[in-house]
Amino acid sequence: MQIAVLGTGYVGLVVGACLSELGNDVVCVDVDAAKIDALNDGIIPIYEPGLTDIVVRNRRENRLSFSTDAKTALATAEVVYIAVGTPSDRDGRADLTYVCNVAETIGDGIQQSDVIVVCKSTVPIGTNVRVRAIISERTDRPFHMVSNPEFLKEGAAVRDFMAPDRIVIGSDSLEAGQRLAKLYAPLVRTGAPIIQMDLASAEMTKYAANAMLATRISFMNEIANLCNEVGADVTQVRRGIGTDPRIGKHFLFPGVGYGGSCFPKDVRALVRSGTEVGVDMNIVAAVERVNENQKEVVVRQVMDHFGPDLSGLHLAVWGLAFKAQTDDMREAPSIVIINALLEAGATVSAFDPQAIETAKEMFADRITYGRTAYDILDKANALLIITDWNEFRAPDFDRVQGLMAENAAIFDGRNLYDPAVLRKRGFFYRAIGRGGSA
Repeated sequence: MQIAVLGTGYVGLVVGACLSELGNDVVCVDVDAAKIDALNDGIIPIYEPGLTDIVVRNRRENRLSFSTDAKTALATAEVVYIAVGTPSDRDGRADLTYVCNVAETIGDGIQQSDVIVVCKSTVPIGTNVRVRAIISERTDRPFHMVSNPEFLKEGAAVRDFMAPDRIVIGSDSLEAGQRLAKLYAPLVRTGAPIIQMDLASAEMTKYAANAMLATRISFMNEIANLCNEVGADVTQVRRGIGTDPRIGKHFLFPGVGYGGSCFPKDVRALVRSGTEVGVDMNIVAAVERVNENQKEVVVRQVMDHFGPDLSGLHLAVWGLAFKAQTDDMREAPSIVIINALLEAGATVSAFDPQAIETAKEMFADRITYGRTAYDILDKANALLIITDWNEFRAPDFDRVQGLMAENAAIFDGRNLYDPAVLRKRGFFYRAIGRGGSA
């Protein structure tokens, strides 16, 4: 099948590469010429496990190409994917500027009859109808509009695409739904469902899914904060409730709050969508408030221990990306935490296996960076664990203790360590929801 993917960001690049892996001829289009040149040189702009191999292999087999020429790509396309960003504007709405611009490009460029236009971008309810209208104003050719939300986790996006839990297809056209289901058939041979629904329901499904996951995170963080005050251990509580099949074990790990490109903006957009139609999204609004507060919990722990003035202290940070297995720092808790530490007078050094270059764009020389996790520990008064990369889970504590200052503290924002072990070694240790210091 001839496919054009408009947008080579995180979603567009993964979708385009994986569709080519299924044997389709895919052209990924972007207005950013520098990015397209880099992709054509084999430089992948994001860190995503498995993605580079797929891109290299399918470029070699001439099934995947990158271009700035939307007109040529659209001329032969049977399926066109919209995969551009929808960032939050000032009042929480999803900014649809890029989506609408792409819709105009599609209307001007499609040449085949019955092209399927697939919106992968996360958009408010009603956007697909709006996109269809924009395209219809610019072409007389018949086409089909489909909402096909993505459910890709950063760090596992290739796996999620190739082995999905479910595929949601929203369309008012039976033909379009059937054709797209045929395209995705190789991905659901093990029985994952393809769920057909209307456009609005598909749009809502994406927002509802992300809001539910964000709610579980914020709920568990609130429970953790209460555990800390009453002497309970949230890790035990998590096990106690996670074995209930009505609850399940996923997304119940407390920490420093969620970040990334999806949960923050989608939660805000859902709240705003409710406001626009007179529905108070009270639970979802509270989820966002809890999350913003949670990003400051570790900072408060540090100040409770050292005092509000952190001048003269060297604080080391392990983890900058909003989650492990990505270099993405969009709305990462580390940004809030590091800025607060710097404002209080601390000297900050940081290490992350993938996000150092991203961090340099944000912090420049305001902090220092290590090549390894241990590089930044020399005479550090405290170590803050912000991202749960595997290499942070079982460090050489003899080496850690030998490098850090005497009476050093560890503030574990991911509950990676055993409090008893750290206490026995002489560290001051604080985690999230584990009953105070150890």
